[in-house]
Amino acid sequence: MGKTQRLTLTAMLVAIGTLSSHVFYIPMGFAKVFPIQHFINVLSAVLLGPYYAIAQAFSVSLLRNLMGTGSVFAFPGSMIGALLAGFLFIKTRRLVSAVAGEVLGTGILGAIASYPIATLFLGKEATLFGFIPAFIFSSLTGAVIGYVLLLVFLKNTGAARVLKINGMFNGKH
Repeated sequence: MGKTQRLTLTAMLVAIGTLSSHVFYIPMGFAKVFPIQHFINVLSAVLLGPYYAIAQAFSVSLLRNLMGTGSVFAFPGSMIGALLAGFLFIKTRRLVSAVAGEVLGTGILGAIASYPIATLFLGKEATLFGFIPAFIFSSLTGAVIGYVLLLVFLKNTGAARVLKINGMFNGKH
């Protein structure tokens, strides 16, 4: 996949992530449970790699915050999850690794990174263990949706051939 194609796909995923925030989210404590962002993180990590996945996650977080539909917790959560999903997928070439990277990166590391934001910058009394379940629930739901969609893509011989030609997939789930 060429650079123009990668940028175009990233822009499309940013648009989908930004616009779908109005449609499907679940408010939970200080954060909004937004599984679509995690679904998009898994897709971009597998299809585009970690650097484009981080750019996509940052862009969606920024646009959602500018529009007033997101929270500041979207930045550390989505970006760490996208990075870890991309790197684990590159190392193993397995879809399950991308899912695990998203859940671990967002659900645990992103929640830990969000704790200081809540306590220092927002002045909210927050507990670390309040963030972790919400982030894990959101990231696990979205990552599983992304996994299922990628499995459907791989059943399509054209999509599977493109992923294999680009060296993005080794045939294991």
